[in-house]
This record gives sequence, structure tokens and C-alpha cells, in this order.
Amino acid sequence: MNQKRAYKYRWYPTAQQEQILARTFGCARFVYNWALALRTDAYYQQHQRIGYHETSARLTQLKQQPEYSWLNEVASVPLQQALRHLDRALVNFFAGATSYPTFHSKHHDQSATYTGSAFTWDRTTLTLAKMDKPLTIVWSRPLPKGCKPTTVTLSKDTGNRYFVSILVEEEIKSLPVVSSQVGLDLGLKSMVVTSEGEHVGNPKSFHKEEKKLAKAQRRLAKKQKGSKNRAQARRKVARIHARIADRRRDTQQKLSTRIVHENQVICVESLWVKNRLKNRHLAKAISDVGWGEFVRQLE
Repeated sequence: MNQKRAYKYRWYPTAQQEQILARTFGCARFVYNWALALRTDAYYQQHQRIGYHETSARLTQLKQQPEYSWLNEVASVPLQQALRHLDRALVNFFAGATSYPTFHSKHHDQSATYTGSAFTWDRTTLTLAKMDKPLTIVWSRPLPKGCKPTTVTLSKDTGNRYFVSILVEEEIKSLPVVSSQVGLDLGLKSMVVTSEGEHVGNPKSFHKEEKKLAKAQRRLAKKQKGSKNRAQARRKVARIHARIADRRRDTQQKLSTRIVHENQVICVESLWVKNRLKNRHLAKAISDVGWGEFVRQLE
């Protein structure tokens, strides 16, 4: 049975592509925030629920107004996808799965989603709407043969790194059945201790970069707000945070993948990480080891 899987790559935009993406990110963020405010006011003030189709119709009217004509300068698909993302976030909120969606900020990670009608894929290159040249993607691993991307999501983190996530449908084969089973004990000195006696050390990703991060944050605090030096210092802080997160995620993915491949049954103790973070003596170490994300990857 075919299943959906996303392949994420690093890519480097040209100056023209960077400008187009900056406008696209800004328009998608504006549409998301505009629709969120519209639906929130309608619910609390007028006691009405506005769905995706009504916000889409109002967006068409909004783009026809002269003061919002700049929304027509970018591809229309990412703007519609922003409305769909908001609709999904509200559905999850009313189902009790997540908290109420918040407004997007230009200082946080940016993203824009393109569907099949807004990009061209010729099995070797990917070209988006409103762009003349294909994306310069670093193909760290190939896409499955014969696959056709259904959705492409471009993102930029706070460290000015660009990524592209390509969603495809492929046949994912089940792993062979094995007879082994394992129990995992999560800790701080050793990140994981298995029932077989194996100790997996704690990488302490944040602890290794803590002094460098503190120095960069002190320099950021001294910069004048709104200046280019402050923007440059903010990017340095963001890059350190990204390096910490990448190292932690790499360790978690390699370990969880190995455990899943080697065992048929995996037992993990139940931990209320949120409650354990109230311990001010261990909160930093608990956040650094990343128990919750590791268990989520195992699941």
C-alpha cells in the first residue's frame, strides 16, 4: 500500500529567488494572520463560525482592493494553502488535540506550501511558480524512482537556512519480523539504558554550546534595536540554536531507528516530562536530553 513520505533537503536560492521567496513568505504570513483574526472576531463577537470556503472567497475580494494589490505579485497557491493550514489548526483545536493557533511572526521560521499546479518536476529539477530557474537542491539522498511529488514546502529558519520538503507517495515495505524485544529506561547520565544492559550516553548537545550561546546572546543584547548589527547578531544566535537542535535530532533519529530495526517489541517507561521540568535543578538537563521527542520518534 502506498503511503505518503516527505523528503527534506537543503537548497541555496539565487538573489532573485530569495527576493521572490521573501515576498511569498510575507504574503502567506499576512493571509494566515488576517484569516485568524477574521475567524476569531467572528466567533467571539458575532458568534459565527467561518470556514475555509468563506475565508477563501473573502481573500479573493481582498486581493481586488487597490491597497492589497501586492498580494497578486506572488503565486496564489501558497496563500490558499495558508488558509488550509489555519483551518486544520482550528479543527485540531476544537478536537482538543492542540492549543489555539497564534499569529505568525516575521522573526520566526517562515514557510510556504506549493501544490502540484504551482511547480514543475521533470524527475531531475524542481521549478516553482513565478521563478525562472529551478531550485539548487543538495540531493543528499535520491527520491524514489518513478515518484511524482504532490506537495512542495519551502522553509527558512531563523539562521537563514533554506530547506525544501518534497511530499511523495511510495510503497513502504514492512520490516521483517524479529524475535527480540527490549525495554528502555530513560535517564540523564545515560540517555537510554536497555534491558540488555546497554548504556547509551547523553550527548549533551546544549551543554557543549552553552558558553558560546551565552556569549552570543550577551552581544545581541548590547546591539541597538532595528540596526543591521542586531540582525546579524540575531542570526548568530539562531545558528547556534539550530546547530544544537540538529545534533540532538541526529542522535535521536539514529538511536530510534536502530532500536526499531533490531526489536519487535519496545517497552518504554511513561514519563510526564512537563511535570519533571518544574524541577529547577534538573529542568535544563531534562530539556537537553529530549525524552519526549525520542519517544515520539519511537512511536
